[in-house]
Amino acid sequence: MASLDEISSAQLQRYSRQIMLPQIGIEGQLRLLRAHVFIIGVGGLGSAAAYYLTASGIGKLSICDAEQVEASNLQRQILHGSDDIGRLKTESARNALHRLNPDIQIHTINRRFETLEPQQLETVDILLDASDNFATRFSANHTSIRLGIPLVSAAAIRMEGQLSTFEPKHADSPCYQCLYRDEAMDTPDNCSVGGVLAPIVGIIGTLQALEAIKLITGTGEPLRGRLLLFDGAGLQWRSVRLPRDPLCPACGQRQR
Repeated sequence: MASLDEISSAQLQRYSRQIMLPQIGIEGQLRLLRAHVFIIGVGGLGSAAAYYLTASGIGKLSICDAEQVEASNLQRQILHGSDDIGRLKTESARNALHRLNPDIQIHTINRRFETLEPQQLETVDILLDASDNFATRFSANHTSIRLGIPLVSAAAIRMEGQLSTFEPKHADSPCYQCLYRDEAMDTPDNCSVGGVLAPIVGIIGTLQALEAIKLITGTGEPLRGRLLLFDGAGLQWRSVRLPRDPLCPACGQRQR
């Protein structure tokens, strides 16, 4: 049982509106403060997710991105401003997040996620994929399965978004490749090609943060085995069942 002695008076004040929720309380807030979330990509989705995870009191954030801020990013990637053009996205993001909450530990990785070694993620509690390409998404999926780390995966393009949570330690949980096969890598479907409306990435990225918080605190029902689809044009939500594929090349041999 958590004790008030384990949280400072400043933290009690900052997170009071969360702590008063019966689903969170002191115990849930302490879980957040002890958690380590790894965010792949601090573009549109990652900006929104990182902001709300930082505001909510996630103890440590690792942010991984190899790119620099460009003028075309500013329409939707709200961690970055005009003065950040030319800077590494991880540096720009770290500065913005520390302005919001200086108590959060932020670890920056200026490399593509695919180049990392698995041991670099061994202390991670949640893997949050906010990338914009299938190669990185497949790499995140394999890492999630190999290390048994829950993966919150999202995508947004044009006026549409999707979100799901994959939990490899649950025998009935599908993985990302139960949804998409390797052939998807031949389809360059991202915002650079199809465009995206700015608020769409904010909506979906914020939901990624919510899913991570739910997993860490044990609150509510995660999207395991479900795919949430958002149509921004019609302002409609749809949830579809996503079963585990026994023939999946990534998780099909995982023990049930």
